[in-house]
Parts: sequence; structure tokens; C-alpha cells
Amino acid sequence: MKPFIIFMLMLAPSAMTQAQHKETIHLWPGAVPGETAARHAAVPTSDTSRGVVRLTDVTDPTLEVYPANPAHAKNIGVIICPGGGYNILAINLEGYEIAAWLNQLGYTAFVLQYRVPKKEAGALQDAQRAMRIVRSRAKEWKLDPEKIGMMGFSAGASLTARTSTQYNVKTYTPVDKADSLSARPAFGMLIYPAYLDHGEGRKLTPELTIDKRTPPMFLFATADDTYGNSALVMAGALRDAGVPAELHFYAKGGHGYGLRPGNSAAEVWPALAAKWMQHVSIP
Repeated sequence: MKPFIIFMLMLAPSAMTQAQHKETIHLWPGAVPGETAARHAAVPTSDTSRGVVRLTDVTDPTLEVYPANPAHAKNIGVIICPGGGYNILAINLEGYEIAAWLNQLGYTAFVLQYRVPKKEAGALQDAQRAMRIVRSRAKEWKLDPEKIGMMGFSAGASLTARTSTQYNVKTYTPVDKADSLSARPAFGMLIYPAYLDHGEGRKLTPELTIDKRTPPMFLFATADDTYGNSALVMAGALRDAGVPAELHFYAKGGHGYGLRPGNSAAEVWPALAAKWMQHVSIP
């Protein structure tokens, strides 16, 4: 893991990701469905512990675009859903720093600011809309519209799972041509996912309807994570439905570590995920 640690120390997230950030896309050109508050920029909270920037009061959902270097860019895009318990968005830890990592691998990244706090229905609308917008504009970033995936952390992994299993659910009235496209991610990556085991007896959350059209998934969690059962339950459901899934379940690491060095889980999952992304079969 030494090369990864050296890379992270050199990353300088704030400077690097700002240099790569090319565009901010406002998801909803008119009224935001179901939103009653006035549109405004997301509000940073006063809690900056562990060097994490936490955003809340999102009323104007956006996508921030981070194109890969053309010299080694792949034709694959990834929408990133930061976590935060559907209360806040850990925007640098699980957003901008992840975008920088994906860029290094040749993937174009899109950091999603979905609605919080406690707007789970709105968050799903935002995720579906984001997938359709990226797919509709894929040629602008030299991406294959059929190779747009989604990854998330904690609550963001919950949102990724919800989007991956409810892509056919009509959650809002179409607003333009982009909404004629599929909201199904080509693949899903769930890093220390939460809230996927809210069924009876800690079984799969009922809203997560899994079938053979559910996209292939990569899952990573640890046994000492309070939410660790979510990954186990989801992986089992994917297996039972015949959906390609790769689960890594480590002993220690806790929750909310992103890919920062100093945490054993954080120093393991990126290499595993990168290898999986190279070989995942996108139906």
C-alpha cells in the first residue's frame, strides 16, 4: 500500500480538484420538485472536525464536473454521492477527494450535491435526474452513455443502491429531453453503505427491489462498522438475484474514512475498487 499512501500525501485535494473542476450543472432548470424552500447555495456547517467540509440545507441540487486528463481518459463516467446520514454531505472527504482519485485512474467524475437534510425522496429525484443529465451530455465529455456508473459512501451508498434498484420508478414529472433516458447506472459501488438492512429482522430494506437488471456492484465494509450488516445483506440479495457482485468485508476500519491514509480500510478499498472497475462487465 506504500504507493497509495504516497499518492494520497501528494494529492493536496483542495488545490488539485479545484484545478480540474470545469463546470457546475444545476439539475433542475425550473422549480425543484417537492422543494418549498428558496433556491440557494448549500450551507457549510460549523463542524469541520477531521478536516471534513460538511454541507447542509441543499435546496438547489448540483453536479460538479471533474473531467479526466485527456491523455489517459477512459470513456467511463462516475457520479459520486457523498455520505452524511441524509443530514449533511461530507463534500470533500467523500466527494472532491474521490473525484481526484477517479481522475487519476482516467475516469471523469461528477460530484452530486443532493438534497439534505432529511429529504430522502428529493435525494432520489436528484440522483435519477443526475444520471439522465450525464447520459444526455456524455458526448461532451467523450463518454459512452451506456458506461455511466454511480458510487456512494454511507448514506450516499444508500442513495446509489436506491438509484440502482428504483431506476424505473417515476419520481418526478419530466422536465426536458434528458428525462426520456434511462436513470439506471451501468454499475454501482457501495463503500461502507448504510440503511440497506431496514427490513424485518435486519433484512434488505423493502424499497430495494433487486432483479437481473440491477447493475453489477462492488461493496466494501468492515465488521466493526455499526452499519456493516448493510453490505452483507445487499451482497446476499444481489447473489440470490444472479447479479454480479464483489464484496470485501474487512475486520477493522469503522465508518466514514473515505480514502485518507492512516486508516487500514481506507488504504485497502481503493486498489480493490480500481481493479474491479477495470474488469467489470457492463451489460
